[in-house]
Amino acid sequence: MTIRLVLAGCGNMGYAMLSGWLKSGKLEPSAVFVVEPNAELRKRAEALGCGAAADASAIPADAVPDLVVLAVKPQVIRDVTASYKRFGDGRTTFVSIAAGTPVSTFEDVLGDLAPIVRCMPNTPAAIGKGMMVVFSNPLVSDDVRRFVAELLSASGVVTTIEDESLMDAVTAVSGSGPAYIFHFIEALTAAAEKAGLPAETAKLLAMQTVYGAASLAAESEEEPGVLRQQVTSPNGTTAAALAVLMGEDRLTKLLTDAVEAARLRSIELGKPD
Repeated sequence: MTIRLVLAGCGNMGYAMLSGWLKSGKLEPSAVFVVEPNAELRKRAEALGCGAAADASAIPADAVPDLVVLAVKPQVIRDVTASYKRFGDGRTTFVSIAAGTPVSTFEDVLGDLAPIVRCMPNTPAAIGKGMMVVFSNPLVSDDVRRFVAELLSASGVVTTIEDESLMDAVTAVSGSGPAYIFHFIEALTAAAEKAGLPAETAKLLAMQTVYGAASLAAESEEEPGVLRQQVTSPNGTTAAALAVLMGEDRLTKLLTDAVEAARLRSIELGKPD
């Protein structure tokens, strides 16, 4: 079968995405070629039935993939991209999941003909529950946009932005956001323990409550604010707790400051050295 997709990097995120594509049937293993210098990581791709090599020079000379997916760290993205310059003639679309790396970086390396898609995923993509936000340069065709969205949907929900500068805010909300939720679970667990609950019970209550509430919010037709009100009886226990969290907009202000700090840091990381 013709190679449709080249995956550069088979670390945690790359492997999770690859597994999702194959399990969902969106791609056949024989249609994917993986380039991964690390032998152990490369073996994982081979175990899935994909062709694999340590270097991009091993990609068959007659290959013209539909996509080259760059799943490597931002620190090496420019050097790695240069290895695929032979695919920069406009027939292959490049998809990057490197945080903080603008489309202009790839255009600089690959030239003016290359269609580029920039994607910001988050770690829940590893279990098919991710949030993927994409931005494309004008050279990406509508058909390819749909194909990329279909592939990414194997890892979770996909949405598009038309202004690349918003990617810093995306990074601050959904890219870094899982860490905020993990810390909330840690904090709620600690509070539960301080209230007298055994450690394991405290952790279970905190984790399942966050999971259940998020699931309900996602599946309900009601807005989160309405769902909050439904839990809150006048002068009840929830109202007492929310008076602490919502008084003077404490939690909203705290999260706003946190997101802004992450957004500004994303802008800094995206600037050329």
